[in-house]
Amino acid sequence: MSLIKCLIIGSGPAGLTAAIYASRAGLNPVVYEGMQPGGQLTQTTEVENFPGYPEGVTGVQMMEDLHKQAARFGAEINWGIATKVDFSKRPFKVTIDGEKEIEAETVIIATGASAKYLGLADEQKYAGNGVSACATCDGFFYRKKTVAVVGGGDTACEEALYLASLCKKVYLIVRRNVLRASQVMQDRVLNAENIEVLFEHQTLGLTGDGVVEGADLVKGKGTDHEEKVHIAIDGFFLAIGHKPNSDVFKPFIATDEAGYIITDNRQRTNVEGVYAAGDVADPIYRQAITSAGTGARAAIEAERFLLS
Repeated sequence: MSLIKCLIIGSGPAGLTAAIYASRAGLNPVVYEGMQPGGQLTQTTEVENFPGYPEGVTGVQMMEDLHKQAARFGAEINWGIATKVDFSKRPFKVTIDGEKEIEAETVIIATGASAKYLGLADEQKYAGNGVSACATCDGFFYRKKTVAVVGGGDTACEEALYLASLCKKVYLIVRRNVLRASQVMQDRVLNAENIEVLFEHQTLGLTGDGVVEGADLVKGKGTDHEEKVHIAIDGFFLAIGHKPNSDVFKPFIATDEAGYIITDNRQRTNVEGVYAAGDVADPIYRQAITSAGTGARAAIEAERFLLS
């Protein structure tokens, strides 16, 4: 078993930026892409706020560019999921896909975060038949139809706007009486002719014969104006936040209550030689550019650690 100098787990902006920096530093990094090669950006339509793309770029194209750049400098990029780790001593041991064990002198965790669901039984019942957590993946199937998006933040607004470009009508189901999104995203949603924002609404369940045909909602739950509402829809999209993909590391790596890995301002975890970057360690910003920045810092720190 050959010893890897720098193992990077995850292939979003953080992981691939770390790979670029680690490669140029001569660390010969090995990257395992995980469940979603390219990370969450592959589910994003247009990226307008990443420096260097004045006309914007699709998330898929941007991640392809980063992938090529990392490979150009010699990063070894493989498909595989980390299913078990042993960070009790160096070299660290990581098991890929439950069978392949590898050893590494340093590890950069960049596993990102996964979409949250409401927890309704109907979400599983209609999975793949009207329920989705990725508008850019599945929006094409709902062209000229009516859909609903759940959530009130930037992600929900972006999903709603993307679907509005394809669908006849989009309902945005918002639990609170205000949107939490940035002002520019709020303005775009509220000015979109075919988006109807349903404030103070919560989803009770979905209806339909084999596929989603409607949603049962409650407006003003727990108030004196509580009422049941039914909307006819063809698709139901979740955009209510994310869960950091940190469970496999928790026996050794400290996390906060939500599961985000705790790091210092140099991306160091509580285990010397193990770093975390990107959304798995960022409950606040969750932007491609901030993820890339933390990936660079993690790689630089890994290099310094190996030289010390």
